[in-house]
Amino acid sequence: MTNLVPLIEAYRGGTLENQHFGALAVVDTQGKVLAHAGNPQWVSFTRSTLKALQALPFVQAGGPRRLGFTRENVAMMCASHSGEPMHVAQVQDMLDKSGLTYKRLQCGCHVPYFVEAGVAPMPATYDERHHNCSGKHAGFLACCVQQGWPVDTYLAPGHPLQQAIRRDVARAVGLAPEQLQAGIDGCSAPNYAMPLAHLARGYARLASGAADPEFGECFAQLGDAMTAHPDLVSGTGRADQAFMRAGRGDWVAKAGADGVQAFASRRRGQAFAVKISDGSKVAVLAATVAVLDQLGWLDARQREELRPWRAEAIPNIRGTQVGERKPAFTLQGKA
Repeated sequence: MTNLVPLIEAYRGGTLENQHFGALAVVDTQGKVLAHAGNPQWVSFTRSTLKALQALPFVQAGGPRRLGFTRENVAMMCASHSGEPMHVAQVQDMLDKSGLTYKRLQCGCHVPYFVEAGVAPMPATYDERHHNCSGKHAGFLACCVQQGWPVDTYLAPGHPLQQAIRRDVARAVGLAPEQLQAGIDGCSAPNYAMPLAHLARGYARLASGAADPEFGECFAQLGDAMTAHPDLVSGTGRADQAFMRAGRGDWVAKAGADGVQAFASRRRGQAFAVKISDGSKVAVLAATVAVLDQLGWLDARQREELRPWRAEAIPNIRGTQVGERKPAFTLQGKA
């Protein structure tokens, strides 16, 4: 089976200019591949799509209850947020409940995403709390506080927290821990590569909530928090916020850097994972909407709400349309 196929093509003046290759897998909670394009077993790093699963050790141990975490706090553990005031306030609240300062965060510091998105001008100051992964890291620290583990080395692969995360991620996606291929993410946390079908299975189970026989209450807490607060999971004007709002409580969506997207339907007990090999953010979002369309998950209203994320028209700097993007795949194996 060919690993990668063209998923999105871009045309200028009617002539093919760019092809964005990738693969995707649509699966159920048992991991059965229901449809695919390219090789559904293609191994890809999960990047930030992993965040909800990385929260499992803390949630399983009753951490949110013990530390008084709200649903908003839980959503932040799953977030790749924009560093807006609402996000920073939640991260600070999580740190306060853990008895720690933001200087304990080891995610680093970058210009807040809301600046790039044009939501607001550059702030006079920003720090680790504005990092898009600070909610995940605040959750990591909270888990260490709850368990009595060292906080200074919480990102070390051999740390008890990271060992617990590797164990639970593997359980959630249906692999053995040693089958997860390890690397380091942009925020310095361990991250794992796995077949796309297994990432999708993890999201199908996450979206099944309390119905999951192994993770029930944990998946319910995480999925409920994400769908209730997509603005915290993502940010103003960003795709995951738009996806989950359009899903009206049914869809759980999470992007990852370099062209990864995980997407689940709670009602259907199905999910899919997409990877664009060149890492194009525009292409992975366009492919995601195309998958939703081909699966028949969109009604007329949702199709219109998600039209901007198809990015069909390619404008130049003056706003003149100079090209177009089109899906280049048809799902295979779909009933």
